[in-house]
Amino acid sequence: MPHLIAPSVLAANFGQLDHAIEMLNQSATDWIHVDVMDGRFVPNISFGFPVLHAIQKVAQKPLDVHLMIEHPELYIEQFRAGGAEIITVHYEACPHLHRTLQQIKACGAKAGVALNPHTPVSFLSEVIQDIDVVCLMSVNPGFGGQKFIPHTYQKIKELKTMIQEKGSACLIEIDGGVNLENAPLLLSAGADVLVAGSFVFNSPNPVQTISDLKQLSF
Repeated sequence: MPHLIAPSVLAANFGQLDHAIEMLNQSATDWIHVDVMDGRFVPNISFGFPVLHAIQKVAQKPLDVHLMIEHPELYIEQFRAGGAEIITVHYEACPHLHRTLQQIKACGAKAGVALNPHTPVSFLSEVIQDIDVVCLMSVNPGFGGQKFIPHTYQKIKELKTMIQEKGSACLIEIDGGVNLENAPLLLSAGADVLVAGSFVFNSPNPVQTISDLKQLSF
């Protein structure tokens, strides 16, 4: 299937968030990536439920909600009610990961798991068939605009092999430092979904930048 583009609204102008979402609606965007940070699991605070509800009212693309928070299981149903169609939790924040994945699926959302740069993909071998999306962090989570970590390419290849060997339909999402230079390499390694924040929203023409990412071949 064609790769998907999921611009991260963390890099948008919060004072004109509705305009940013309208722009994404009119672009080649596939998913709208929403980073939720609690100031504890990562050293930053971002969106909460009121902002998510505001995005939901305007968005015409699926909301890909990435929970960089402690105890995400306490809030799954609320994020689903707020419009999340994909809910991604961090492996590092979930001592009972299988249970949390089932909780996400039970409320009607697709279940994602994010891995920090230091976490091996092998840790997901026992649950990969229960996961819809694995989000590989290609920067350390918490802030936008960071430098891409090259070891991500190897992790994608390892994860792709695992997915194929286990017969999983899981998609591989890359989050952090994605641009037109490394995107073809990410796709050729096996990535399915590219998250781009600063690269999109800091560009002179975000709609064209999204189109350029979408039309990449490898």
